Amino acid sequence: MIEKDLDIRFQEAVEIASQMTQSSLPQDIQLRLYAFYKQATHASLSYDHSDNYDLRNAFKTNAWIQISHLPEEEAKEKYIEIINSLLKK
Repeated sequence: MIEKDLDIRFQEAVEIASQMTQSSLPQDIQLRLYAFYKQATHASLSYDHSDNYDLRNAFKTNAWIQISHLPEEEAKEKYIEIINSLLKK
């Protein structure tokens, strides 16, 4: 079997994730998915210092900071791994 291109596998995982409801995923999984997605698609951390910066955004930013050292490709692989593990449950 020829392994699919990383970008294709990542987009497929994003599609699957978009079908999932927030209530079906624990918050720690949601935060990890968010962080890996942001790292995979933006690769450089940007801070939101607006007036709307609330506790929820602080948790999201913190999750991203924790994995901000990862290259985009590794973040994509980690995102795919989480989605695959959720599908096996």
